[in-house]
Amino acid sequence: MKAVIQRVSSASVTVDGTVVGEISRGLLVLLGVEKGDQQAQADWLAEKIATLRVFEDDNGKMNRSLMDVGGAVLAVSQFTLAGNCTKGRRPSFDTAAPPDIGKLRYEQFVTALRQLQLPVATGIFQADMQVALVNDGPVTFILEKSP
Repeated sequence: MKAVIQRVSSASVTVDGTVVGEISRGLLVLLGVEKGDQQAQADWLAEKIATLRVFEDDNGKMNRSLMDVGGAVLAVSQFTLAGNCTKGRRPSFDTAAPPDIGKLRYEQFVTALRQLQLPVATGIFQADMQVALVNDGPVTFILEKSP
């Protein structure tokens, strides 16, 4: 399971011209699910994201977590994070989880975040989504948790 995490001052997801999820201060999380990923990875990522100290304290140091600052999460499924671009010119998605498993793991991830009492907005799984964000910093991290 892979996640790209961006610290944002605002972010939203639009589907068919309608905003389906939006947050102000917090983290935009793009989540990619691969074959073999289990709920344990979803739970680990949720806990890591909630407690990762990526927000500045009063001294300007990244010393506060999402939970510390009362931020929210915008969680968006991102199939293409499973893309392998090492051979040829077209990405291979051989390692991507099938859609039913991808959706289940994505939903488990969102549930795990909510169980940590975080406000969570989402996109729509498998929809054609437009994601808008104001990256605060910019601050971007990649997290990966293998089975």
